Amino acid sequence: MANLKYRDLTATIIKCFYSVYNELGSGFLEKVYENAFCYELQQNGLFVETQKKIHVFYKSQCVGEYFADRVVEDCIIIELKVVRKLLDQHSAQLLNYLKATSFEVGLLFNFGEDAEFKRMVLNK
Repeated sequence: MANLKYRDLTATIIKCFYSVYNELGSGFLEKVYENAFCYELQQNGLFVETQKKIHVFYKSQCVGEYFADRVVEDCIIIELKVVRKLLDQHSAQLLNYLKATSFEVGLLFNFGEDAEFKRMVLNK
């Protein structure tokens, strides 16, 4: 665990996630959690970009773009979900974002009935 990339930063982000979840619980639309999570991250001194445009590359060619739910400290992609349970397709989505961009760390959070998160690292 000592060699995790951005270990302290991801620990702070995860703490913020649980703070929001413990306060709001489940049942709101994703936008409510996005706003509360962003607020909590900023209250913890983190630089957060919302709906950040990210270019997707294929063999050095820009082939499209998508908008990340959140990017924290310009180094971690955050993908938010409000679903019953995180599925493999949600993890695959975040992994593809990491593969197609310069980011190496991504966090997937679910504000569903049960709080869930996944941390993904793609060393480049």
